[in-house]
Amino acid sequence: MSEHDFLAIAPITTVAVFSLIVMLVDALVKKNTSLMQTLSVVGLLGGIGVAIWTLPKSLNGFNGLVAGGGMTNLFDILFCSAGILTVFLAKDYLERLGGHFNEFYTLLLMATSGAMLMAHATDFITLFVGVELMSICFYVLAGFLRRQVRSNEAAIKYFLLGAFASGFLLYGMALIYGTVGGTGYADVAANAATVEMPFIFWAGVALMIVGLAFKVAAFPFHQWAPDVYEGAPTVIAGFMSTAGKAAAFSAFIIFLNSVYGSGVEGTDRVQILLAVLAVGSMFIGNVTAIAQTNVKRMLAYSSVAHAGYMLIGLAAGSPDGSFGIIYYLIAYLFMQLGAFAIVGLLENEKGCNLTFDDYKGLSKRRPGLAMVMAIFMFSLTGIPPFAGFFGKYQLFKAAIGAEMTWLAICGVVASVISVWFYLGLVIAMFFRDSEEKQAEGGTLGGLSTAALAVAVVGTLVIGFLPQAIYDLLS
Repeated sequence: MSEHDFLAIAPITTVAVFSLIVMLVDALVKKNTSLMQTLSVVGLLGGIGVAIWTLPKSLNGFNGLVAGGGMTNLFDILFCSAGILTVFLAKDYLERLGGHFNEFYTLLLMATSGAMLMAHATDFITLFVGVELMSICFYVLAGFLRRQVRSNEAAIKYFLLGAFASGFLLYGMALIYGTVGGTGYADVAANAATVEMPFIFWAGVALMIVGLAFKVAAFPFHQWAPDVYEGAPTVIAGFMSTAGKAAAFSAFIIFLNSVYGSGVEGTDRVQILLAVLAVGSMFIGNVTAIAQTNVKRMLAYSSVAHAGYMLIGLAAGSPDGSFGIIYYLIAYLFMQLGAFAIVGLLENEKGCNLTFDDYKGLSKRRPGLAMVMAIFMFSLTGIPPFAGFFGKYQLFKAAIGAEMTWLAICGVVASVISVWFYLGLVIAMFFRDSEEKQAEGGTLGGLSTAALAVAVVGTLVIGFLPQAIYDLLS
């Protein structure tokens, strides 16, 4: 290993090593949850620190298998931040539902390292290893509450559909390899314009889009998301919908940049395909969310819609589009994970407090949580000056810059539709009274309070000080 090889994977290595340390300590030390949490947070903070250290560098390691520095490291910071917030929220939630086992922390760190590998990948082989490492951990985490039938059902559905989608992804890689003569993104950029059988190349690209669209829960490959998010532990559903989605978009951006940069004819058709997926995701996600009575299912369908918003950036096929996706993912991390945190805090051991009716009158019972949830709902809707508004603004601006104004208009209309269910939950909390006495949820512990505070501050800072985020990303 050269110095460049080591530095390119240094953030991944830090988190992966700590996942092994946590697993080893769990095997040798009598159950000590606080120690597991501490080691996990130290490992994730170490990943953030190393990512910041190597952020200004432009690294290429292992003969083009991985890259480091710049945008890649921004994704590392995002993944590790999501992991830290999830660790803070996990203890109280899992103890209340009877599923607090130390294996949780090992699986969470391994899933994070898999997501980081996806962002660092510059080769199909590396990408596939990262996808499978993250996905297998997610399959297990979705069924972590193994005494609950719905959790087991979520894990089985996610595993079967996820394995099927991985087949599409792998077959697409094989077809592209057969045409460009290599598995690296550099091979795609250099040789795609001169392939002898362009139909096979484009078939491979289409299959890869299908595989990655499944990972981001985009229409029409979103059917798994509502059942998995509803059945999985709520803190894990939040992590999957933020870090998992961000990992898939990191792979999407880097892969499609190699296709767009190759000069091959037909990239406009890819942009149209992505635009169609974006429109379908935005409208199907938002319209279907209106009909939901379960808050977790509503957030799942809204996650489909948010994948559609981010697909606008991919369809734009420009640096502004990539910038918009990264900005939106940062905002989405805080507002979506924060919303799932509130749902997890209100959920009790019997799985109650998950419907819109259960949230009626919440402002009288727990005014602090109701106010915080309202902030997240406003931001997810895209109401200024919260983070979600400026995230959507960046994506719509990229679409207009790419002469796809119609796509930006579709995004605005879809956002208006989402007002119905996001603000419907706010109305239920503040302006509706429950006819029945509601079951009590969990208490707000110190770590959960810290995680919620970070999510709220992040949502507000990105909204009220967008220029600071622009400068940081630039």
